[in-house]
Amino acid sequence: MKTLFVGNLAPETSEQELTALFAEFGTVRKLEMPRDVFSGKCRGFALIDMEGHEARAATAALDGKIFQGGSLKIRDERPKRKGRGRR
Repeated sequence: MKTLFVGNLAPETSEQELTALFAEFGTVRKLEMPRDVFSGKCRGFALIDMEGHEARAATAALDGKIFQGGSLKIRDERPKRKGRGRR
C-alpha cells in the first residue's frame, strides 16, 4: 500500500471527482481530503492510498496534468521522522 500526496487542487474539488480520476489506474483504498472549517471547501491537497504498482502508474500519468484549472502535483507521502527537534 502506498500513500500519495496530491497537491494544487482547486477549492471546488470533490472526493467523487478525485476518486474517479485515480480509479482509472486502480482501486482507491482510502481518500482523505481536508476541508476548511468555515467554508467547507477543499484546502488544496489530498492523501490517497492505492496499491504500489497502481500508485506508480497514477503518479506517472497524472503528475503535472491540468485538473480543474490547476496543474496536479503528486508525490509519495513520507512518514514524519521522529527525532529530536532544535532546542
